[in-house]
Amino acid sequence: MKMNSLWMDTARLPEFPRLEHGIKTDVLIIGGGLAGILCAYFLEQSGIDYALIEADRICGGISGCTTAKITSQHGLIYSLLLQRFGTERTRMYWEAHEGALAEYRRLSQSIPCDFEEKDSYVYSVDRPERIEKELSALDQIGCRAELASRLPLPFPVAGAVRFPKQAQFHPLKFAAGIANGLHLYEKTAARAFDGRGVLTDFGRITASKIIIATHFPLFNKHGAYFLKLYQHRSYVLALEGAPNLQGMYLDERDTGLSFRSYKNLLLLGGGSHRTGKQGGNWKELTAFAQAHYPQAREKYRWAAQDCMTLDGVAYIGQYGKGTPDLYVATGFNKWGMTSSMAAAMLLRDMVEGKKNPYAFLFSPSRSVLRPQLAVNVFEAAASLLTPSKPRCPHMGCALKWNPQEHSWDCSCHGSRFSAEGTLLDNPATGDLEQH
Repeated sequence: MKMNSLWMDTARLPEFPRLEHGIKTDVLIIGGGLAGILCAYFLEQSGIDYALIEADRICGGISGCTTAKITSQHGLIYSLLLQRFGTERTRMYWEAHEGALAEYRRLSQSIPCDFEEKDSYVYSVDRPERIEKELSALDQIGCRAELASRLPLPFPVAGAVRFPKQAQFHPLKFAAGIANGLHLYEKTAARAFDGRGVLTDFGRITASKIIIATHFPLFNKHGAYFLKLYQHRSYVLALEGAPNLQGMYLDERDTGLSFRSYKNLLLLGGGSHRTGKQGGNWKELTAFAQAHYPQAREKYRWAAQDCMTLDGVAYIGQYGKGTPDLYVATGFNKWGMTSSMAAAMLLRDMVEGKKNPYAFLFSPSRSVLRPQLAVNVFEAAASLLTPSKPRCPHMGCALKWNPQEHSWDCSCHGSRFSAEGTLLDNPATGDLEQH
């Protein structure tokens, strides 16, 4: 059994040089995950001068730990969006992610990345009324979804919403194909932002426009992302010898299970919890696998961390009201594949000065008056007032020991550190001091 994702173990990513001196470029992209690489790819296609810097290796973080579902079905999101935003904005959310799916389908024709068309299902174990409500919302926006009552899962369901002709793929094989030949720099961390440029350990990068695609945004001065975002961890087992499921399946509950197959492996996901809190972790998945797939053998296990927004919609666009040439893509709410593509297409248009019909939908400056804001404020205040060490260097919150993953985790904003204090997940930008 390997403690890294099967994607990282079965793909070879191209290597890029470290930045050795200061440079000047029209557009600087910070962050070498899939969102940043796609931004670079589209700018390359448009003939725009750009550079991308990554603190470590490209796709070495969350992009390599996904379950790699490419779908516009993001849980039972549409009934919630209809209630919050109305019919038109809900329809636009669906259209934006359907457009992202179509672009993956187009690009994957020339990139060997195990792209497969699959139906996607969101099921409920005991709340059929939620399935009915979602189907009604989808009907209102013109999305042709279907009701499914029987699934090839080892337990009965009360019903499911089926999205036909969605997709899955190998994300790092795709990233390798997209990244080849782009202007990328690895092992080059952004240390400070000074308005028109970014300082690195090897020189200053001057840029007319800057895109922050670092999972959790780096700069606290603008945008209030430390209030608008929190992070959530989820876990995956790759099982050999389990049934091959011809589809992608997700429980409508936040703490439920997800399923998809990749070649001879079943990817079982779940055990979710807010970073810094307790949850099911791999123990929950192991218990389920032993009970329902006793002949299966665990080949891989890994964890992912996702930025969650206040209203379930990603923040893509101008970083803050006072930063017209600084952009951001964050808060993908566990749907990083289609959200990365939608973000890259939107940010390309913004950089080129083109109008994009989805800009106002994803605007980071939209209202923060959502119930989740109070939860985020409470978590931050409680952690800041906890008189314990070590403290997170991001904003000084107390860190909690995670015995499952042997890490120090921050429940405020989701930074994580190894037992020795090495940074594992941002928004912190450096290691812990000796503790």
